[in-house]
Amino acid sequence: MQIGVIMGGDSTERDISLMTGNEIIKNLDEEKYEVFPIPINTRFQLIDQIRDLSFAFIALHGEFGEDGRIQSLLETMHVPYTGCGVLTSALCMNKIMSKRIFKSSCIKTPKWISINLENYKSYTSKETFIKDIPIKKLGYPLVVKPSNGGSSIGVFIAKNENELFHSIKLCFELDKEVLIEEFVQGEEITVSMLNKEVLPIISIKPKANFFNFHSKYNKDGAEEKIINLPNDLNDKVTKISKTCWEQFGLQVYARIDMIISREQVYVLEINTLPGMTENSLIPKSANAYGLTYSELLDKIIEYSLLINR
Repeated sequence: MQIGVIMGGDSTERDISLMTGNEIIKNLDEEKYEVFPIPINTRFQLIDQIRDLSFAFIALHGEFGEDGRIQSLLETMHVPYTGCGVLTSALCMNKIMSKRIFKSSCIKTPKWISINLENYKSYTSKETFIKDIPIKKLGYPLVVKPSNGGSSIGVFIAKNENELFHSIKLCFELDKEVLIEEFVQGEEITVSMLNKEVLPIISIKPKANFFNFHSKYNKDGAEEKIINLPNDLNDKVTKISKTCWEQFGLQVYARIDMIISREQVYVLEINTLPGMTENSLIPKSANAYGLTYSELLDKIIEYSLLINR
């Protein structure tokens, strides 16, 4: 079976995508697959490279990877691919849309407000912005991040008004919509899912204030370990994870980031193309479940081929 591993791209997560792609290539079983690396620099060069592919393993992150556009292109060209479909990818990539679905599905998530660039520019002063936008209802510190993005790129913790405006300015350099949410103090966990099944849960204790880019992709960035939650809490996390799977229409595999605070479980975001580097979380969770990295890749390919796109 011929498999093209699509990696690179032109998003801010290009380097992580290349790391993911190279790790996937290294672990795909050469006796089962004929593997073709497809590193791309721009989205326009992709069409000719995937035209004759029998299967695409998507190792892209960020724009034109997790936002549904590469999935749409592959479907148009009748090339089967890994992971979630077009709509699900787009919804999960957009953190503001995700928040709205969490709310409508009765899934707890940190309180938030959002603002787009056009509206932000309409304010004549910081004072009018603060007066009009209910910042006080959220309270400091605040988490400020672009609506579309991943790997914690462009995510800031604002402890006061000056830091808030500086963070908003930087986020608007990355996106036209910015999400501002309350900072929920608690235990960070991540739930990896494979074919709707919840894999062993990982607790994350970052050395920074939150699970930032350095924490995610450096070996010494965070303490990550498999945990056994109390039965009631484990049942709650499992139920929430499966509700997310159903409400967003997730397929094949995904990773859901959460925070547990005072026995309450808050969902932060859903990753439809989670990192697959040697330090990434889903391979660690799969390993604790009893799957080697190569076996995890086999399962992802197997389940993806069952989907009628």
